[in-house]
Amino acid sequence: MPDLYEQDFYEWTVRNAERLRSVRAGEADLAHIAEEIEDLGRRERRELFQFLSILIAHLLKRQVQPDRRSRSWELTTRVQRKDLTKLVSENPSLQPYLQESLPEAYERALVEAMTETGRPESEFPSTCPFTLDVILEPDFLP
Repeated sequence: MPDLYEQDFYEWTVRNAERLRSVRAGEADLAHIAEEIEDLGRRERRELFQFLSILIAHLLKRQVQPDRRSRSWELTTRVQRKDLTKLVSENPSLQPYLQESLPEAYERALVEAMTETGRPESEFPSTCPFTLDVILEPDFLP
């Protein structure tokens, strides 16, 4: 079974799901199943981080370029906020990770905002100027 895991991940998932549902659960590749389940959790955290950093980047762009604000930026802000809120509501244990990841998400957002606006780092705050509550506020747009 470990060879199948390396050779055909999809088939491995199908077979192990069948075994877990049947009386042959003892034949399931438990080591790799545990590894994959952990990876699924990490994917959820990465998705949360991406939603948060994209959201912050758009808030920063709106803040430093008020004359360039567009419906597209507003749409992206609202969609990222909704996706982030939905992800946390479906996975409440991710809530503490929001605050924990805020500084790193801001660093990533800063790079994105600087790249897209062409503005130097000195024009942006050195730390995130928005609290988590403000970032998640449905109607907040700087």
